[in-house]
Amino acid sequence: MKITLNNGVTMPALGLGVFQSPPEETTAAVEAALAAGYRHIDTAAAYGNEREVGEGIRRSGLDRSDVFIETKVWVSDYGYEQTLHAWEKAVGKLGVDYLDLLILHQPMPGRFEKTIAAYKALETLLADGRVRAIGVSNFMPHHLKQLLAETDVVPAVNQVELHPYFSQPGVRAADAEHGVITQAWSPIGGITFYPGWGEEDRKNVMQDPAIAEIAEAHGKSPAQVMLRWHLQQGRSAIPKSTNPARIDENFDVFNFELSSDELAAIDALDTGVRNGPDPDVSRDQWFDRSIPEA
Repeated sequence: MKITLNNGVTMPALGLGVFQSPPEETTAAVEAALAAGYRHIDTAAAYGNEREVGEGIRRSGLDRSDVFIETKVWVSDYGYEQTLHAWEKAVGKLGVDYLDLLILHQPMPGRFEKTIAAYKALETLLADGRVRAIGVSNFMPHHLKQLLAETDVVPAVNQVELHPYFSQPGVRAADAEHGVITQAWSPIGGITFYPGWGEEDRKNVMQDPAIAEIAEAHGKSPAQVMLRWHLQQGRSAIPKSTNPARIDENFDVFNFELSSDELAAIDALDTGVRNGPDPDVSRDQWFDRSIPEA
């Protein structure tokens, strides 16, 4: 299943995420995902595993053009010239000469002028053909509005925390209004165990009885039901795993369909409570960590 972005580029709707995947496990995970049928890999400079993602792609034996590679510019590399250089670092580590999708990792509201400058660098990379599409991550509607007012190219993608317990209807509506594809990180609720956030009130969406009931009706797992929910509502989703069996399971979601009532039942699980970091809160020490050159 592919999604057509607002500039005509097509992107596989389902991808493998590698957030928190240890570098020593990432190459094998990427190789397993591509063997299972994935053709979209999502990484980031801040994950510290771009090099291993590139190695996994090479070991797969697939042509570069067969794999949609998405990565993110970290905040410490924001600014026009800095972001152009961030592209150089990314393609060097990945071992490629272009990127399919390059996005800004955080809105960085306290220094939004640098965010704007970084995005203008993405526009240059797009015009030069060094990236095929550009976008943002963790942008709330007010961040998107400010970005659109000061730049020329509408982001193709906005990657945000999105799962049944935090489905972000306001973000999805703002994205849709401007033709931006919403892409879910933590699409099956793994962020409910994000270190440092929400330990006292964690609820595991994988154990939700409403989702379990739907899963049983279709002979599928709760994770597969949640991924199908994303896909049927037109979103991209990037589940993360380094377990080959889970990687296979997460890709086996194209042979069943949820009813409108089932989709509505999952929508109704939204708590409105964010489990990951708030994009409007500045975390300067975290933002300022530098990305190595190689």
